[in-house]
Amino acid sequence: MTDERTPMTAPTPHTPEYAGLVAVVTGGASGIGQATARELHARGAEVAVLDLAESDGPFLYVRCDVTDDAAVRAAIDTVTDRLGGVNILVNNAGMGAQGTVEDNAPDEWHRVLDVNVVGVARVTAAALPALRKAAAGGEGHAAIVNMCSIAATAGLPQRALYSASKGAVLALTRAMAADHLGEGIRVTCVNPGTADTPWVNRLLSVADHPEAERAALAARQPSGRLVSAAEVAHAVAYLASPFSGATTGTDLAVDGGMQGLRLRPRQ
Repeated sequence: MTDERTPMTAPTPHTPEYAGLVAVVTGGASGIGQATARELHARGAEVAVLDLAESDGPFLYVRCDVTDDAAVRAAIDTVTDRLGGVNILVNNAGMGAQGTVEDNAPDEWHRVLDVNVVGVARVTAAALPALRKAAAGGEGHAAIVNMCSIAATAGLPQRALYSASKGAVLALTRAMAADHLGEGIRVTCVNPGTADTPWVNRLLSVADHPEAERAALAARQPSGRLVSAAEVAHAVAYLASPFSGATTGTDLAVDGGMQGLRLRPRQ
């Protein structure tokens, strides 16, 4: 009998990396989520997008609010019925918040934490039966990638609520990895820096000096530019891949060096 912890046989060089695998991406209708859905599809996966907004792409779109437990469970059931199972879950759905601890009302704290933290737990709990089934056997494959943030590992001004939510996602990722490794399910997360996404562009559009604010956001990353959605999507695809079977319980920074580098000011 094959031990359930035996690594999955890697695809051959002529086989698409994700051939035969089903991926679910929450919040996959735009920004990083959409880029991730497209990247996984390009690598051979069948992709289901769970979002409130309709998805544009070669995906199975299922309308879903990650704060609604019944809707989440119905969405996962739809995916398993239509696509045959779930191998990969990308918990990308999230929302932002600005301000210090004085600036966000209690209702906003509850709303952001419900989406960014409880939403991850809610979708994961619904998908676990399918992920366990996918992991079963010596050549099964099941992985979860959570969307975290540089805000979980660096103190950023005017981001108290958002940082609290992403700090929780980082801790949750490690706890989930410990809980489910024995079942053959790997759990990791990606920590993007400030990314060039619709949400960031909306924030910039209402700033007093949008171009100056964009330049300041780019300058605080050692690379001197914003992170692209495609760069984050590539990181997700690496972590979720059958080639990454020994990687779990870790966070991967995609932040232009912001987390680890302390460069001297440019002359």
